Amino acid sequence: MKYHRLPWKDFLAQRQTVLDSWPTGREVAAVEDGLRYQRAIPEGKNFAKAMARAKAEGRTLIQPRAGVALIDDHIRLLRYLETEGTADLLPTTIDAYTRQNRYEEAARGIDKSRAAGVSLLNGFPAVNHGRDGCRAVTEAVTRPTQVRHGTPDARLLAEISLAGGFTSFEGGGISYNIPYAKKVEVGKSLRDWQYVDRLAGYYQENGVTINREPFGPLTGTLVPPFISHAIAILEGLLALEQGVKSLTLGYGQGGNVLQDLAALASLRQLADEYFHRAGFTDYDLTLVFHQWMGGFPEDEAKAFSVISLGAFVAGAAQVEKTIVKSPHEAMGIPTKEANAAGLKATRQVLSMMADQRIATDMAVVQREIELIRREVGALLTAVLDAAGDDLVQGIVRAFSGGLLDVPFAPSIYNKGKVLPIRDNEGYIRLFAKGNLPLGEDIMSYHKERLSDRSKAEGRPVTFQMVTDDIYAISKGKLIGRPK
Repeated sequence: MKYHRLPWKDFLAQRQTVLDSWPTGREVAAVEDGLRYQRAIPEGKNFAKAMARAKAEGRTLIQPRAGVALIDDHIRLLRYLETEGTADLLPTTIDAYTRQNRYEEAARGIDKSRAAGVSLLNGFPAVNHGRDGCRAVTEAVTRPTQVRHGTPDARLLAEISLAGGFTSFEGGGISYNIPYAKKVEVGKSLRDWQYVDRLAGYYQENGVTINREPFGPLTGTLVPPFISHAIAILEGLLALEQGVKSLTLGYGQGGNVLQDLAALASLRQLADEYFHRAGFTDYDLTLVFHQWMGGFPEDEAKAFSVISLGAFVAGAAQVEKTIVKSPHEAMGIPTKEANAAGLKATRQVLSMMADQRIATDMAVVQREIELIRREVGALLTAVLDAAGDDLVQGIVRAFSGGLLDVPFAPSIYNKGKVLPIRDNEGYIRLFAKGNLPLGEDIMSYHKERLSDRSKAEGRPVTFQMVTDDIYAISKGKLIGRPK
């Protein structure tokens, strides 16, 4: 199929409407202003360059998630995380109102936060604070900073934050729609994210590299590696199509160490293969591993164990970055101290892993890599066949027909027919494939592995196993076996 870059005149035809959607859009009317500002940012604060150095040096960088309502408070939080927490990379997590383009409600949240003296938003309302507010944040820290959010339509957020000095922008038209929104049509979110990627591509064309990172974990709940891989590769292709050169693909910890190692090894291999097959060669691919996205134990000591296992996998897989959790995950938004504690625990494990190499050529890992390759191949072949001459339409058709299907996602445009369950060793398998285009040979293997668990536990494979598995790690287990 052919790949089509959004013509600049079509981008500009959208742009005025985007900027007019909130008053701070006027601050970024001249895109050249953002380019000039980005060119003056020291090289050590550029996210893409930091990721490229990590890849060259074989290092795993650590990054938390964090964001509060007010500029000064947010700056204090990030400074604490880069000094006390020793974070290599810094986030700015965006609040829920901004993610849904509800800027008036975000403005009220800012006012209430000022009056209360504490953040009453669950993130940083970057659009409301505008270009200069973002610049105040990015200038106040010494590490590269990234926008992390969950926004189906992130066009204005991208305009303001990139002009504001952020050098990495997370998300994509699938991964920030299907797992996050209920009624956003897939084609709309994909076209809106074409705008974001075209903006990043324009910066690239003019000498400024913006790192782009699709959100790998999706719903973060028993997602089989091949589903998240297929979507990550598709979002990568969409970004490359628009001129992005620095691309970080992600994967969320599944819990079984060997399956996670196989997943990370196969993601790097498969992404390069599909990108090259599509004609893209001039790019820098890096990986991010998200520590456990599911339920955490309430006990802090137990929570640190979950964090440390994730750090071990990140180090063993030699990914370029890991997103770090805190021991307060079970309680909600962590304190800055808890966030820093998670970072330090991760740093310790990564330091201990620095001189060790875990062989992934063992038979069980290779078996999983081959399985994932076949599964991803089946999904991507179906999507690309459905695409004709337009990858966006191929993805829309794939979701409509269930050829792509994300477990436990809220979107009405997602079939929700896929049912994952752990096998007797904790690998994530499929009990029901829905309409996923997987061959009978693949499904018979999944059924065989689930049958082993059924025999071991003396109960049939049912939805109860899914429920048990979702809560297992919060209870100190990997597999939700009955007592």
